[in-house]
Amino acid sequence: MPDKTQTNSAAAGDRLIRAGAIVFFIGAAATLVTVAPFLLGTTPFPTYMFGLSMLMGVGFLLAGAGVFQSIAAGRRQARAGR
Repeated sequence: MPDKTQTNSAAAGDRLIRAGAIVFFIGAAATLVTVAPFLLGTTPFPTYMFGLSMLMGVGFLLAGAGVFQSIAAGRRQARAGR
């Protein structure tokens, strides 16, 4: 039985997972940039710059929401296929 899903079609949750990955990597880069002055012994960034590090958590939550959305869509599709 051939697969009916096209290779270029986006499944439920794919956009959230991609957006979450992008936000996560931006947050990871911000964390590295923010922590680098402590390791190099230079003047640290202002406190509000540490807020950019929170983007890592936000990206992780976005990607997780996308995973759960795709799981729910798969379950709905499996129930409809019975």
